Amino acid sequence: MGDEPRKTNCLKSAFVLFLGVVMMGPIVGAGQEPAKITQLRVGANRRYLVDQNNAPFLLQGDAAWSLIVAMSDAEVERYLRDRRAKGFNTVIVELIEHRFAKHPPFNEAGEAPFTTPGDFSTPNEKYFAHADWVIRKAGEYGMVVMLVPIYLGYIGTDEGWIEEILKLEPEKCLAYGRYLGNRYKDFDNLIWVMGGDRNPETALERVDSIALGIRESDKRHLFTAHCHPENSAVDRYGSGGWLSFNSTYTYEIVHEKLLADYNRNPAWPFILIETSYEGEHNASEVQIRRQAYWSVLCGGFGHVFGNNPIWHFNGPTLFPTDLTWQQALDLPGSVGMMHWGRLFRSRPWFDLVPDQKHEVVTGGLGEFRGLDYLAAGRTPDGGTVIAYMPSQRTITVDMSKISGARARAWWFDPRTGKALAGGDYPTSGQRELTPPAEGDWVLVLDDASLDRQAPGSGS
Repeated sequence: MGDEPRKTNCLKSAFVLFLGVVMMGPIVGAGQEPAKITQLRVGANRRYLVDQNNAPFLLQGDAAWSLIVAMSDAEVERYLRDRRAKGFNTVIVELIEHRFAKHPPFNEAGEAPFTTPGDFSTPNEKYFAHADWVIRKAGEYGMVVMLVPIYLGYIGTDEGWIEEILKLEPEKCLAYGRYLGNRYKDFDNLIWVMGGDRNPETALERVDSIALGIRESDKRHLFTAHCHPENSAVDRYGSGGWLSFNSTYTYEIVHEKLLADYNRNPAWPFILIETSYEGEHNASEVQIRRQAYWSVLCGGFGHVFGNNPIWHFNGPTLFPTDLTWQQALDLPGSVGMMHWGRLFRSRPWFDLVPDQKHEVVTGGLGEFRGLDYLAAGRTPDGGTVIAYMPSQRTITVDMSKISGARARAWWFDPRTGKALAGGDYPTSGQRELTPPAEGDWVLVLDDASLDRQAPGSGS
């Protein structure tokens, strides 16, 4: 939620898409997260997170930055109920708000986070009790809260707490961290997110102090960070000893930045924590979808989707919109994320290896540094290949990369969530395949002997 790389034109509502989706049934499939998360940790291969049952966790996130400060209890429940129905399992939220609310830093009940303004050593129990309630309520809906304890704010703006934190002694920052760690150490559904639209620079010692203060008593929760655009967490916050997984934040060539984070040595699990939001910067429907599909097919374990006005819940915004957050809930971006989650959970997404050398899809790739780039991933056993193409084109596939005697093809429509049978083919030679209509499409190729159900419909 920064200044320069944030939100413009609103996309129009798409109830037609939504009505075709609500009848599809529960989200099931390989690697599905449980209804209630009680523990997340980094998986053994350092490519994704796993839950308390050691099941891979596909992070399907929504930007809800102002959820704690901007909403009544009833509104919080309405929002969480809708997001969960669409398959979201994670929200990113600020614990304390500096700008994007009706009367920041006060919440809807008129409570400020600190009894002495700007003094982090004076927490207001009533304010934090409400924050507790929101986080617990999210947990009841099976949602993990990526909690930002102190949002720094985009450079050159008053959006965050950078001026206040620079005035604090590191000891007070450590004390604030200890307070938060003691308060939230027993919560199940929590990931800590340090920073916020900014590289730490002169604030690094203080940010580290908050994180280390949290960790003194909170040993169970993971940490990541939210940087300035075109930066990744491990580069800016990786020296403090508290970072658990990496995050990618980019508005440029999204898949290129994702692959750079995938190719790090040693490996860091990562998510696409922010890129273009729906309703901002004239982002198209296909742009919102392609960055989500790229996030997994380029090696990440999830994506935080964002929408204007949902992220600020009708508060002050950098990009004017006529929509309310309630009206925005069923826009194509949210519906597309529902289909995204159902598709990947219906296949072993966690085993996909990016097809960086184009050994699987050998033709029709588009320009690597362009917006029409085809991203593909293949499981090491050859049982599944998934390829996302931002536009209709004929592609060439080396069918020998799929295991078994025959491959079964599916065309998955990311707009509607419907899968169309594409035929069975011998697993030999090069084969040209073309989507059935215009627009962006997902090609799923399975070893036919596995007899998997249609993509998006479960295992």
